[in-house]
Amino acid sequence: MNRPTNLTDLLLDVAGRHPAVGLGHCRGAADAGTVEQSYPELLDAARRILTGLRARGLRPGDRVVLILERAQDFLPAFWGAVLGGFVPCPLAAPAAADPERWAAQLAHVATLLDGPLTVTTAGLAALLPPDPDRPLAVLEELPGEPAEELHRAAPEDTAVLMLTSGSTSNSKAVMLSHANLLASMAGKNGAHRLDAADVTLNWVSFDHVAALLECHLLPLSVGARQLHVAPAVVLADPPEFLRLLSRYGVTMTFAPNFLLGLITAAADRLDASGERFDLSPVRQIISGGEAVLVGTGEAFLERLAPYGLAGDTLWPAFGMTETCAGSIYSRRGFPGTDRGAEFANLGTPVAGLSVRVADEADRPLPAGEVGELQLTGPMITRGYFRNPQATAEAFTADGWFRSGDLGRIDDGRLTLVGRSKDSVIVNGVNHFSHDIEAVLEQLDGVARSYVAAFPIRPAGSDTEQLVIAFHPELPAGDETALHRVLTAVRATVVTHWGFRPALVLPLPAEAFPKTSLGKIQRALMRRRLEDGAYAGQQEAVADLTLRMLGGHTAPEGPVEHALAEIYAEMFDCDPAAISATAGFFDLGGTSLDILRLRAKVAERLGVTGLEVVTVLTAPTVRALAARLAEPAGPGTRRYDPLVPMQTGGDKTPLFCVHPGVGEVLVFVNLARYFVGDRPFHALRARGFNDGEKPFATFEQMVDAYVDAIRAAQPQGPYAVAGYSYGAAVAFEIAKVLESQGERVDFVGSFNLPPHIKYRMEELDFADTAAHLALFLELIDKRQSVELPDTLRHLPREEQAARLIELAPPRRLAELDLDADRFAAWAEIADTLTDLGRTYRPSGDVRSMTVFHAIPLRGTREDWLNNELRRWDEHSREENRYLEVPGEHYTLMGPRHVAAFQAILRRELDRALAEADDIARERGGNR
Repeated sequence: MNRPTNLTDLLLDVAGRHPAVGLGHCRGAADAGTVEQSYPELLDAARRILTGLRARGLRPGDRVVLILERAQDFLPAFWGAVLGGFVPCPLAAPAAADPERWAAQLAHVATLLDGPLTVTTAGLAALLPPDPDRPLAVLEELPGEPAEELHRAAPEDTAVLMLTSGSTSNSKAVMLSHANLLASMAGKNGAHRLDAADVTLNWVSFDHVAALLECHLLPLSVGARQLHVAPAVVLADPPEFLRLLSRYGVTMTFAPNFLLGLITAAADRLDASGERFDLSPVRQIISGGEAVLVGTGEAFLERLAPYGLAGDTLWPAFGMTETCAGSIYSRRGFPGTDRGAEFANLGTPVAGLSVRVADEADRPLPAGEVGELQLTGPMITRGYFRNPQATAEAFTADGWFRSGDLGRIDDGRLTLVGRSKDSVIVNGVNHFSHDIEAVLEQLDGVARSYVAAFPIRPAGSDTEQLVIAFHPELPAGDETALHRVLTAVRATVVTHWGFRPALVLPLPAEAFPKTSLGKIQRALMRRRLEDGAYAGQQEAVADLTLRMLGGHTAPEGPVEHALAEIYAEMFDCDPAAISATAGFFDLGGTSLDILRLRAKVAERLGVTGLEVVTVLTAPTVRALAARLAEPAGPGTRRYDPLVPMQTGGDKTPLFCVHPGVGEVLVFVNLARYFVGDRPFHALRARGFNDGEKPFATFEQMVDAYVDAIRAAQPQGPYAVAGYSYGAAVAFEIAKVLESQGERVDFVGSFNLPPHIKYRMEELDFADTAAHLALFLELIDKRQSVELPDTLRHLPREEQAARLIELAPPRRLAELDLDADRFAAWAEIADTLTDLGRTYRPSGDVRSMTVFHAIPLRGTREDWLNNELRRWDEHSREENRYLEVPGEHYTLMGPRHVAAFQAILRRELDRALAEADDIARERGGNR
């Protein structure tokens, strides 16, 4: 047949010419096998989905949002939309760590695309925010009889909309036409030279343009076999990438610079294990998304050469969503063309693509001069959907696309030297500076409009690193307050974006160069940093941090030294700088890092099953080493409900009671904001240690917590609070303390009324176990609602086992959780639920502070007035009701913890002003 002019004809052609080839969907790790799907089977699945889409009234040109995590779900749905002339728009699946940010993105896309149909799985549909106006189709319900009539789009028709990186309010939808995509495939393969004998591997999610174009359409266009594996398989264990390449004889794949570095770092461990790979079939590893460090690439090739990897297989590359992904490749040029350079050059453009470097007036510059990279060719987008202003700004007057990257061309080869856009690329992910700055400006002690986020790349780093500069609004000379703000800035970046800033710099206001319009000149600040202009501030921050952490105590013995090395690796610092007395969380650790610590302790020290509570209660190198040396087994550890999450500060300590699951991990990120301010202790339920029995009565639990509080703080005034279920416990603790003649100046409820029995009576073991599984991200929200009815007729052990069977294996490995451990945890949660069923609030305390968020059901107004205000029946003085952002389960999540802590800390300072003076006086007398 003639060369296809649209994607429909491309798929029909490939299915006809290559009927025995197709896709292998990896079940997990390399040894887990694959689910095979030939190209004719992909076509048939797409035809069936098309029938379901048409039944929902879609017409050619209508937009379809695809929220589908697995390749075996996404690709048939994508092609079903294409075959009908609909325009698919991939969207990332819900982010478990930040559901509200994801919900805002979903709302933005719905507005941008004018109420598109959303296609997702039943499991993911349960995670969508409620919206009666959202057209929704569940993928499992779509397939019907294979559609016979297919839509043949015109070459200039939009084939797919790909979202750019950006904040929830400003991501743009790039229009890629059928002609763009087909021209791109032809250009790419002029470089790749793939054919039907090749095997490709993709581990990138399909909201990323490289996954769809480089890793699916390109191999499909030539009838090559393509393998798809979930991103977590590779990112959780980078050597798995090598196992997949070896097992399946992969010839082409993709690996950004950060992954090259992770694999190289693991090479010694692989050598020691004796594990062998055959990497000789690999012909090219495309490396894009971030700059390739020559040293990193060379080390990668050198370390893997014994496994058969050829020395010219790494191809540094450049591409954008707007250029149909990879469009410039260093084809077999690395590392020969890069000797002596820090960053690899990106080679030459594919056939049909022209590039130039231009000055600020868009005038082409001669070879060797630095300017903005601009591109033109048939694979370049024509612009952004329903955004004429952004489209106009993206192109020069003579029609060249502005990349926003700064580069130069030497002997026809492109080298990038920076960006004109304000963004930071960390581990291949683009983070916009203004997004980070907008959140940090909300922190106490940070001056508005004096925050700058910009990248640096220290020598030897495998990825860009983030610098945060800010002007502190604090009393002169208040080092404790400055240390607290430094800690808060670091914690906020980690909880929002999942990575740690390399440097946080407090600077005077005059150190922030601004344009006439008030915009901070971040590029100029970066140059000043690199020139040493802020060396004094860097030294001062390092000195302050060391002093606030109690100085330096050298580790002793092999275990302490090994732990110091682990801490240094995790927090990217010199092992010699790690003090034996510096805490895991003081160094910047978060709840996200505990799982990484567990894995590294198991790898280096052979100690498996390191419990989260062990890290919480023994966070320093010395304390953790001592705890690891203790014998294990039933009865070897005395129960202590108190978990000291943050011990610095001279104000009245805050004691927070666990939610209904009994654990206290939810408080880790909140406690980080109290560094240098006031001690923050959490209270953990009984029953988690081997041989330990849960509490038998509500009163027993309260008495145990009171004893633990008084052991830590013998005299009042006291401050207690509880999250969800814990609010009722905190109220009872305050009553007991008052009955003992002590002052309780603060009693806080984090979004729960006094009468909890009504909610507890709705829950049996099946409900409680399902909710615990949801809390631990073992199942999704919809499953947590539907599964109890199918489980409750079974014995409890079998209910727990069924839930564990549904859980992702890697999540179970991360939590070191099996059916027995989960069943034991569910019994603890069920016991707490049972105690709550009989709880009846009585008596009163002096006053309550109630922090109210969006409730589990109903309106906020009804929740506040008819439920939460019933605390008025149990207080002698007027209560305070403070609105906090977020929902019941997210008020301390990544999106809202910074705002919540500010409200909480201000309220504590108000309520405890006199108590804090007493605490300081006592501290001064010791």
